[in-house]
Amino acid sequence: MTKPAKPPRRSHAEAREQAISQIIDVATQEFVEKGLAGARIDEIAGRATKRKIYYYFEGKDELYRAVLERAYRAVRDSEEKVDVESGSATDALRRLIEHGVRYHSQHPELVRLVMNENIHRAEHLKQIADLPQGNRKVIDILRRIIARGEAEGSFRPGIDPIELHMNMTALSFYNVSNQFTFAHNFGIDMTSPEAVERRAKQVGDIIIAWVTRLD
Repeated sequence: MTKPAKPPRRSHAEAREQAISQIIDVATQEFVEKGLAGARIDEIAGRATKRKIYYYFEGKDELYRAVLERAYRAVRDSEEKVDVESGSATDALRRLIEHGVRYHSQHPELVRLVMNENIHRAEHLKQIADLPQGNRKVIDILRRIIARGEAEGSFRPGIDPIELHMNMTALSFYNVSNQFTFAHNFGIDMTSPEAVERRAKQVGDIIIAWVTRLD
């Protein structure tokens, strides 16, 4: 009888990557719930051993930066997967806008981490090498869409891709950052799939109206 093949052994690099990913998963929850000041390594170590944490990270601040870095890189990676080539520039921009609304709603940890880092005046972001360059990928995407829209005659001239990104992000962000206070004040659920899809279309309509050429 033939013995079943043994599963391939993971390389040291793969094991290291998996261990780091698991630690960052746990740390993300802690930092999102309590912020940098309130988070405790002992709490994180309750689910990921302290020995492993200090093996891969020098301390809480370095672990927090790893959490931030992964959150930012994940949203940028997701944007690169959006189809911005087919259809018109307006179609491409709408797909990217609606993706942003959905992504923020599905990843509230990103919103809370960004809010927390703004409290710290981006002190920790400044210590992450190459992160600004990675974040500018979306600006390059928007710059290409804007150029297409101008060439097609559908976009007004002079749209700044950074301002466009700021407006898109602000309208995507609000649905998560203010969901509890807004729900309490006005009695609406901003988190249901129906509400998110409605908001995605609304934000798309708002931004498209802003970039559309009127004459």
